[in-house]
Amino acid sequence: MMAISFREYPWYLQALVFFALALVIIGAGEYLPVSPVAVMRNTLQGHHTKDSDLNRQVAELQVYERRNAEFKIEKAALEKQLDTLKMIVPEEKEVDEFMRLMQGAASASGVQVRSLTSEAVVPKDYHYELPFEIEVDGPYFNIEDFFTRLSRLSRIINVGDLTFSGLNPRSSKFPVRPGATVTGKCLVTTFFSKPGDSTPAPAKKNQPARR
Repeated sequence: MMAISFREYPWYLQALVFFALALVIIGAGEYLPVSPVAVMRNTLQGHHTKDSDLNRQVAELQVYERRNAEFKIEKAALEKQLDTLKMIVPEEKEVDEFMRLMQGAASASGVQVRSLTSEAVVPKDYHYELPFEIEVDGPYFNIEDFFTRLSRLSRIINVGDLTFSGLNPRSSKFPVRPGATVTGKCLVTTFFSKPGDSTPAPAKKNQPARR
């Protein structure tokens, strides 16, 4: 029997052989571990896995970034509230600042502070009371305006034990402004939060108002 050359096969058989050979080559390239296609596929799969991991990490970091921004906003709001509270109830006594506020209210109301006497500090559960006995004189409605101004100050100030009496310029120990008809005495109390020396400040009596 004579051997038949491949070229002598019918064309459709040759095409079928070439097609089968192509499938074998493609299959070898796809599934053999050492083939360039398989190596490239594994490399791409590795990059895809790393990309997925990075995207997941970025998403987590974005969540933390949003939370961090929210925390910063909350922190700023709390710090602002704390600053406001420190104005209302300071940590220290700040007696000089308190006296400045008192004198400012008196000057704006047209009354005179005749005496300002400090009392003993009174400790409370969460703060300390700092009381002062104060004496003022002036026209009645001016004194009324003075106490109204005290209630509007940024620092909390309570006024108690308020008494009024008529003012006789002839018997007064101090020079009296024209129109001054009333003298008033009261206990003015302010507050501070930080514990410290509870010894009362030196009494300041008969302190004339600054003009």
